Amino acid sequence: MQSAPPHPPGLHAGLIMDGNGRWAMARGRPREWGHRAGARAVRPVVEAAPDLGIGVLTLYAFSSDNWRRPRREVDSLMSLFRRYLRSETGALAEKDVRLQILGRRDRLAPTLLQTIERSEAATAGGRRLLLRLAVDYSAREALTAAARLCNTTGAGREKLADALGTVVHGGGPAIDVDLLVRTGGEQRLSDFLLWECAYAELFFTPRMWPDFTPADLAMAVRTFHGRQRRFGNVAEAV
Repeated sequence: MQSAPPHPPGLHAGLIMDGNGRWAMARGRPREWGHRAGARAVRPVVEAAPDLGIGVLTLYAFSSDNWRRPRREVDSLMSLFRRYLRSETGALAEKDVRLQILGRRDRLAPTLLQTIERSEAATAGGRRLLLRLAVDYSAREALTAAARLCNTTGAGREKLADALGTVVHGGGPAIDVDLLVRTGGEQRLSDFLLWECAYAELFFTPRMWPDFTPADLAMAVRTFHGRQRRFGNVAEAV
C-alpha cells in the first residue's frame, strides 16, 4: 500500500462526539433528529481547528459497536454520513482540508464506499488540516489486525505502529493523539484510538455534541497547553 502524505504540523485532537441522542430526547424528539443536529455542529469545529493549532482532527463518527443499535437508527446514520460527504467535500477542498476515513469498509454499502472514495480523492491535496472520520471503527479490532500483519510475537513498538497505520489509517504510522475530547458527560474512551491515546491529555465536557462550539474546542486546547506532559518521565515535563 502506498504511504499517505505527511500530515500537517500541529496538535492531533481526537473528538468523541457523544450526546446526540440524549440531546434530542431531552427535547422530546427522536434520536435521529439529534444526529442531524450533531452533523451540523461538525463544520464550525472543523473550520476553527487549524487556527487553534490543530493539524490533525479525528472524529469518532460510528463505532463498530454501533451496528447493534436499532436498524432504523443505523440506516439514518449511514444516510446522514453519505449526505455529509456529498455536501461538505467541496467546502473541505476549498479550505485545503484533506479527508480520510478510518475503519472497516467491508460492511459499508457500495454507494457509501463510492462516495467515500470520491471525497478522499477530491480532497487529497489538502495541506492545512487532516480531517479523519472514524466509521465502523474499533481500536481493539485494529490492534488485532495489526498484530496479525506483524505476524511475530513481541514485535517492536515501531513495527506495530506501522502495521496499525497500514490496516486502519491508509498507510504511514499511526498518529499519536495529543488531546482527546469527549462531549456528553461520559468519561471513557469507548474503544477509540487506544494505541494512539497512550499519552493523550483527556478533556471531558458535559456539553452535548450538538451544542459543542469552536469556543468549547478552544477551551479544551487552552487546557491542554496548561498541562505538563511527562510521557511517563517526571524529569521531562514540557
